[in-house]
Formats: sequence, structure tokens, C-alpha cells
Amino acid sequence: MPHFSSHPMLRKGLLLLLLLEGCTRTPIHEPVTLTLLEEWTQLTFSQGRQQELQQFTRETGIRVKLLPSPESAREKLFLWQELLRTGAAGPDVYGIDVIWPRILNEDFIDLKPYFAREIALQFPAIIDSYTVDNKLVALPYRADIGLLFYRTDLLRRYGYREPPRSWDDLETMAARIQAGERAKGAKEFWGFVWQGATAEALTCNALEWQAAEGGGQIIEEDKTISVNNPRAIRAWQRAARWVGSISPRSVVGYKEWDAQNVWLAGAAFMRNWPTAYVDSQATGSPIRDKFDITLLPEGQTGRRVGTLGGAGLAVSRFSTHPREAVALVRFLSRRDVQVNRSRVLAAPPTLKELYQQREVLEPNPRFSLLSQAFQTGIVSRPSNVTGKKYQEVTDAYIQAVHSVLTGEKSAPEAAAALEKELIGITGFKTGPPQAISTSSRDQR
Repeated sequence: MPHFSSHPMLRKGLLLLLLLEGCTRTPIHEPVTLTLLEEWTQLTFSQGRQQELQQFTRETGIRVKLLPSPESAREKLFLWQELLRTGAAGPDVYGIDVIWPRILNEDFIDLKPYFAREIALQFPAIIDSYTVDNKLVALPYRADIGLLFYRTDLLRRYGYREPPRSWDDLETMAARIQAGERAKGAKEFWGFVWQGATAEALTCNALEWQAAEGGGQIIEEDKTISVNNPRAIRAWQRAARWVGSISPRSVVGYKEWDAQNVWLAGAAFMRNWPTAYVDSQATGSPIRDKFDITLLPEGQTGRRVGTLGGAGLAVSRFSTHPREAVALVRFLSRRDVQVNRSRVLAAPPTLKELYQQREVLEPNPRFSLLSQAFQTGIVSRPSNVTGKKYQEVTDAYIQAVHSVLTGEKSAPEAAAALEKELIGITGFKTGPPQAISTSSRDQR
């Protein structure tokens, strides 16, 4: 998978290139050329984006130069911050992760005056995630949520009529299917694969485990640190049991693409984002037409929740072409463009009404599940309540959970140490977990 290297020298090279471009802007009579710094790194999606940008140029005459980005969320954020810190005129438009608006708020213009109609058409919880103090930092153009992928053929083979409803069900089904497939000669077959590497995806996975059990959101909307509680601890302990049993020991090093590769090679269940559907259903895929997706299992709360992901488009306050940059944001989030993106890339749209449209549902029949999830099944990372401290918070959480998965620490020990670390990072007090709200409005 080609992506911009996270090597510091290459990152500095891109920074220097952009600084030089900012000093040599296009002459006034030449066509405007915008620079878009994309957050997608996978080749299929980058090719799809290039086609969209070509259409934009045909419609407007405005050219767009697409820049690559690092693979990991942490490296992306560092690069974005370096570029914005220079005050360079480019990039003009940034693709930003749903967890970055409060971190990068000051560097982008308020899009609310330009998109009043579009805002009303979005899922409230999603548009809220890009809003800081009544300012729309970015307009969402791609929605994401954690989902469970499952092999329909194997469920039928082992007598299961439906996918697991609870995490306990998943453990039981995964173990039985794994044992059966290995007995038939598939020695490398696994029951369940997910993302356990020391990366942002682990925060997403672990938050889903603990939130489903009523173990809170790490730090609650009222600025209390809740992570050191029995339900979160039990959720971590259960995940640690998976490692080496229904999940490979190497799962503690898996990111999204690693989990997907094992899923394609042979696994009963996978936790991933909706866009993993593309390669799973591609021509030549060994599991084409043999799998489906559903909401992640429930825990003691009786609720099925997935971590909110996705990306929005923000206009740099340093851009020398803000009007054209806003036009690009409008185009990439436009209804017909989102429809085509959902058909070609299985990328979930952000407009509520599209989830009732045949042109979207025919190639993506399970998108009706996502509509439900975006309204009632979201758990959000504590990025808005922690603001610019979020990267420190998520890094600490990732290390704590990872230490439990690898057996370096017990779950109670890791949770207690994490609580102390989060107090030091944020200055917040401790408190009990709160019920998950369906919207992030209270974080504003």
C-alpha cells in the first residue's frame, strides 16, 4: 500500500516543498490551482479521489494538486500541525480526522456561513463532531463507524442463523468455527481479527469493548476521568483472553490492513471500518459473496456501539484562494459526489437522506444498518473534551490497553496507572462512567 513515508526527513521535504510553492503562487491570469492534503492513504481510494478532482476541474476550471500523507493518524496530525504552524499559503484544503477539530480549530476558517443548508442534512452526531464553540471547523464528507464483518457461509456450516448478538456469543462462535476449520486442515484459520497495534485504531477497538459494558468513554463529557472502573477492566481482560486463543498472538501488532489480510486469508469474524468491504468483495477475493456486516456485539448495557470515525474537509485560514477552496469542499461533499463515492468505494455518506435512496442501497444493502448506528450506536473518543491534550490522552490509553493485551500488566494495574497519568495530563478529577449519549452536543 503506497503512502507518504513517516520518516522525518521526507516529512520535512514535503514541508519545504509546500513552503516554496507558497512563495510562488499562480499568476493572477493563470487558472487557480488549489492544494489538497488528503487523509486517505489506500491506493484504491486515492485513485477515486483523483477522478473526483478531475470532475471538479472540468466543472469549475479550478485545478487541484493532491498531496499524499503518512499512514498513521499520529504521523498525519504531526505533519498537519507542522504545515499549519508555518502559516504557508498551501495546502488550501485539509482532510481532517473526526478527532482533530478542537486540536486544529484555530488554523481553519468557520464554514458555517457557507453551508447552512448542508449542515441541516447531516446526522447531528457527525456534524457536532466537527463543531467547536459554534464554529464549523470542517464539513464532513465521509462517515465511519466500527463494524463486525462475518463469514455467512461459515455461520451456516456450523448451524448459526445469525451473527453474534453479544461479545460472549462472538467468543463462543469464533472458537467453535476456528476449531472446526482447523480440524479440516486450515491450520492458520482464526476466529476473530481486530486492530491491536499501538496506534489510534486500538483506542477505537478498546473503547468499543468497554463502552458496550458500561465502562465509560475514558474521560466523560463532564471532564471526569472514568477509565479505572470494574467494567472497563473486565472488557480489557476479555480482550486479553482472545490473544492466542481466537485471535493470533500477532494481533497485538495489527493495524487495519493487517487484520484485513488475515480476514481474507481465513477468519470467521473481523472488526473493521465499512471501507474494508471494498477489498473483501473485490473481483478475485476468496470471500467474495461469502460475508456480511453487522453492528458490533452488545455487552451488559444491551447497546451495540461502534467508535465514530470518518473525515471532514477544512479550509486553511492561510489560503490565498478561500473562495475556490470553499467551492472544492462544497463539491466533494455534494450529494451526487457522495452517491458515486458510496457506489464505487463503499464509502458511507454523511447525508441522512442518502441512506433511503436505492442508488446508494443497491450496491451497499447493509447501509441501512449504518443509518441506525449513526443515530443510536455511536461512541465518541474524548477528543473534544480534552482538546489539544487529546493526543497525549490517547497515547496513554493505547499504551495501557496494549500492556494488558501483551500480558505486561494486569488490567487493574494498568487502569490504576492510566488514571494517575490522565490526571497529570488533563488536571481533571476522577468520576464514574456515564451513559453514552447519541450526540456529542454536550461536549460543545
